[in-house]
Amino acid sequence: MSTNDKIKQLTDKIYLEGIEEAKKEAEVIISKAKKEAEEIIASAKKMETELSKQMQEKASEVRKNTESELKLAARQFTSSLKHQISNEIVNAQVETTVQEAFKDKDFVQNMILSMLNKWNPESAESMSVNLLLSKEDEAELTKFFNEKAKEILNAGLEINFIPTIKNGFKIAPKDSSYHINFTDESFENYFKSYLKDKTKKLIFD
Repeated sequence: MSTNDKIKQLTDKIYLEGIEEAKKEAEVIISKAKKEAEEIIASAKKMETELSKQMQEKASEVRKNTESELKLAARQFTSSLKHQISNEIVNAQVETTVQEAFKDKDFVQNMILSMLNKWNPESAESMSVNLLLSKEDEAELTKFFNEKAKEILNAGLEINFIPTIKNGFKIAPKDSSYHINFTDESFENYFKSYLKDKTKKLIFD
């Protein structure tokens, strides 16, 4: 065999061995790349599942919170509406009735006499009382006391007419340590407070 043939034979062997080695390395690289790709895909799917679960849990939590807030708002609105309706009904009933009663001068005058007669039952001879009346009714009430309540005036009743009282009266000891209020406003507040819960229960329960 000639020298050229030997060189060619050696060259072909090296070439073929190089190709075979390169194929093996390529297969190793491809195998490793496939494995890494599978791991990446698996990790991505796991992450996707976890994110999906977290999003579902978050959505469920948001839905529950929203439903809870809506229920609370509905209860508050219903309660407020019931309160408003019952107030309107009570106000309409009480204000009209009380104002009509206090427009009746005989009613007011008899109420004043009744209170004064019971103010100091143990000593009718002296009356340390201050009576506060409406300035608008001064003439009429002065005439009323002069005609029908002289004995009370003589017992020491003190009468004052003040502009802040529109309808009704206030009564107090002369030391002004306290006042008992018999104005239309005080009666309205009392009856409204008394009737409010009863009206609400009657209408809505």
